[in-house]
Amino acid sequence: MGAPSMRVRTVIIEETAETESGGTTVVRRQVRPPRRSWRSYLIGRPLATADAPHQTIGKAVGLAVFASDALSSTAYATQEILLVLAAAGTLAFGYAFPIALAIVVLLAVVTLSYEQTIHAYPNGGGAYIVARDNLGELPAQTAGAALLTDYVLTVSVSVSAGVAQIVSAAPQLDAYRVPIAIGFVILIMMVNLRGVKESGATFAVPTYFFVAVMLLTVGVGLYRYAVGSLGIVPDPPAMESHVAAAGLGWFLLLHAFSNGTTALTGVEAISNGITAFREPRSRNAGITLVWMSLILGTLFLAITFLATHAQVVPSDSGETVISQLARVVYGGRGALWLATLGATTVILIMAANTAFADFPRLGALIAADGFLPRQLTYRGSRLVYSRGILMLSLLAMVLIAAFRASVSALIPLYAIGVFMSFSLSQFGMARRWRKIGRLAPGAEVRERGSVLRHDGGWRRKMIVNGLGAVCTVVVMLMFAVTKFRDGAWIVIVVLPALVAVFYTIHRHYRQLAARLSLDRYGAPPRIARQRVIVAISGVHRGTLAALQYARSLSHDVTAVHVSLDDDEAARLRRKWDAWGDGVRLVIVESPYRLLVEPLLDYIEEIARHRQPNETITIVVPQFVPGRWWQNLLHTQTAWMLRVALLFKPGIVITDVPYQVE
Repeated sequence: MGAPSMRVRTVIIEETAETESGGTTVVRRQVRPPRRSWRSYLIGRPLATADAPHQTIGKAVGLAVFASDALSSTAYATQEILLVLAAAGTLAFGYAFPIALAIVVLLAVVTLSYEQTIHAYPNGGGAYIVARDNLGELPAQTAGAALLTDYVLTVSVSVSAGVAQIVSAAPQLDAYRVPIAIGFVILIMMVNLRGVKESGATFAVPTYFFVAVMLLTVGVGLYRYAVGSLGIVPDPPAMESHVAAAGLGWFLLLHAFSNGTTALTGVEAISNGITAFREPRSRNAGITLVWMSLILGTLFLAITFLATHAQVVPSDSGETVISQLARVVYGGRGALWLATLGATTVILIMAANTAFADFPRLGALIAADGFLPRQLTYRGSRLVYSRGILMLSLLAMVLIAAFRASVSALIPLYAIGVFMSFSLSQFGMARRWRKIGRLAPGAEVRERGSVLRHDGGWRRKMIVNGLGAVCTVVVMLMFAVTKFRDGAWIVIVVLPALVAVFYTIHRHYRQLAARLSLDRYGAPPRIARQRVIVAISGVHRGTLAALQYARSLSHDVTAVHVSLDDDEAARLRRKWDAWGDGVRLVIVESPYRLLVEPLLDYIEEIARHRQPNETITIVVPQFVPGRWWQNLLHTQTAWMLRVALLFKPGIVITDVPYQVE
């Protein structure tokens, strides 16, 4: 006997209910696996909405998804500190470790602050939601603009830094930095379009490989330092600095500190993506945040300590600090050196994945509030915000091309946005604890993003968030001042411009909602009369189908043809006499060979003289070829008419397609 048929059947479930007005509401639920298409093979089969709870991730995968940005900064944060200190000579490198220590203290404060945010806002949203609920709409949109900008820069900087590691191992590829970087962005985009769960599983192994390799590298390095066999870098690259030669002063130290604070970028990512975690979401997200900060602080301090004692030389265009350090630790360019470079390259490129996880979620939140296009709130076939992923990819590729995939050229644009969002988040949380302190025991107040409940430890928590806010504001101002000439002014200009765009979009949605509102609308106007105009380019089967449809709408039907040639108009009249079935034909002559404008003039003249409650319907016949490419062989007159008439008020436009097999 043959095998049973595997043909998929469509199951339709109907639910019928009577409405209060006497009508009937029918809900049809169609259960049918989607057909396979090229998209299914590219990004995977579509997932049902009911599958969303099964697409959440645990702590181990969450570390790979949301911590790769922060962890990857250990690959270039030390280098950025040394590049500034190089302006005062190699003796100034001794200040790198104290600077790194101060940054780790700041990391601890920020981590503690965001750990409180995670438990206070279990539905995610981070700085945007905190600022919206506690500081107001303008600070919220400022935080949103800062974070979105930072995520675009995260992709650009991390991928460019990854390519720099590749160039360290293969200098002959330097001329191909930009295309290689853009190729990596496209690759990460495709993986993320497959869904959070799949992208997390894909990136988990490389993330943990990087952590293991770097812990081994710094462990061996610290051991060799302890026994006195560490040595110094042989054949270092030429000394580089991105600061004019100067003596060691407070400004230079602050400049180096601000460069090093790029190590903190990505710390806020987990608070923005809490909804991606399994239940209990807040607990899992909080533990992941602590794991990430411990690994980040340990690696950053160890790399900086070893780099200064191994006398590495910072270079943006040559060999990186990590490459030089690995050469010293492992005694040359062996397998472990190559493994270190490979792991660093992968984590730097994968750091972009944090932005791909958070940018679409944040964009959807802002869009849901009406400050970005509503399309960003729609989930794609794999339950991810695919439009946000595509937007992020495009913006990042533009930046990479504009700045030639240079890390040091992009770094000045980096971190201002994230520290601004840090500051707004911490100020918002401090104000939230103040509001909680005013509540009576047992009282609850529901806000848009969370529920306020009395907490006896509100003073302690307010002090933690207040301290975090002060620290991050100081760092943000420091970064803006020290990096202003290097390009930070671009972000300072872009952020207000983005906020202005947000409010322009919001004003449009608000005005549109007011015009579409049924409040105080009264009874809908009755259509007393309908006049139908059929725009024809010739007399053929498609024209007759449109004419038949038009006559089903009204007895007042007029066919209009724009004539570009007298002989053609004469032929059309003869055919119309035979096939027009008595319908009135108006021929509009166009001596200047314009097609759309004369028709619009005619329609506007009719519209000016229409009667009250009269509707004008424009019927546009359109023949549809059997192959998509065959449309390129035709003038698409119907499409041009439709576009031109779409913006004419008080006019209904109807297409009547005629399929040509």
